[in-house]
Amino acid sequence: MKEGDVILTPLPQGDGATKNRPALLLRELPPFGDYLACGISTQVHQAVPEFDDIICKDDPDFADSGLLSSSVIRLGFLAVLPNQRIVGAIGQIAADRHARLLRSLRSASCSVALRRNKPLHQLRLAVRRPNEKPPCPPSAPP
Repeated sequence: MKEGDVILTPLPQGDGATKNRPALLLRELPPFGDYLACGISTQVHQAVPEFDDIICKDDPDFADSGLLSSSVIRLGFLAVLPNQRIVGAIGQIAADRHARLLRSLRSASCSVALRRNKPLHQLRLAVRRPNEKPPCPPSAPP
């Protein structure tokens, strides 16, 4: 498995049942190799503008994604998945789409950090590599 892979994983449904659903591996997390992942849904009408990303059948990376229909990559539906919860990879998205999603997530996490007046690292969002500078300046302590 690698960042940018579209995978299948058991996810809880609204009725409490669990079904294998597609998700996108955003980042591998140290130290155990878990992944920060986001859900993928065919309910494109639920996409959050300027945040989620819609992958359509006519997009250049759709065929490689392994998805069957146009779908929304839901950055608001995040989970940390250990390797054991990943059934398998079905495809991958383009590197530029992956980078765009990470930028959207960074931008949103900076907004949350500023609204809550907390340093970004206290929000426990692991979307950057260990030696990468923080995507936004730390907040002053209250």
